[in-house]
Amino acid sequence: MKKVMILAAALAVFTACKEDKETTVESEGTIIETPKDTVTVNVDTLEGAETGADAGAEAAGSDETVTTENNAAKPSVKYAAFGDKMIADNALTKEQMLKKYSSLKPGDTINVKFKSTIKNVCQKKGCWMTLDMPTGKESFVRFKDYGFFVPLNAGSREAVVNGKAFVSEISVAELKHYAKDEGKSQAEIDKITQPKLTYGFEANGVLITQ
Repeated sequence: MKKVMILAAALAVFTACKEDKETTVESEGTIIETPKDTVTVNVDTLEGAETGADAGAEAAGSDETVTTENNAAKPSVKYAAFGDKMIADNALTKEQMLKKYSSLKPGDTINVKFKSTIKNVCQKKGCWMTLDMPTGKESFVRFKDYGFFVPLNAGSREAVVNGKAFVSEISVAELKHYAKDEGKSQAEIDKITQPKLTYGFEANGVLITQ
């Protein structure tokens, strides 16, 4: 009987010790696992923050590049204005203007604005000028109602003209008159023997680079 009681008591003590040990292990496991979980969360958070910072840095760099490109200072062009008020924006190039001229017949007119380089200017009072066109052609520009003139030294500068474009035939007499105004020699004037189909332009406003 005593042996049975002793055995039962020992078993109870053993069971209690086992429960305490398991409880302790569970407790230790909780202590160990909790910091591990915390570290894992912290690492994820740091990685996320670093990734976010890197992404932010890349985004900022991209924004700066775009901003720099979009806001890059364009060379400012100053124009002297003659005739009616106008702006240089949306003017056709000389290549685009040549296509317009090519579609016209003598007597046709179109309202247009284009820009090109001045080839020649009337050397008496600046009452006409010619603008360079592709393939060796030129546009002969007069000013509406002779209401204004351009500087005699405006040659080789860029001009923007606004007004009416047309195609016309210039007589020999007119060609010689214009050649004389241009300052050509008598020998060159005498070589003019045929009328010429020209690209004409009546400008109501002109801008010339300063």
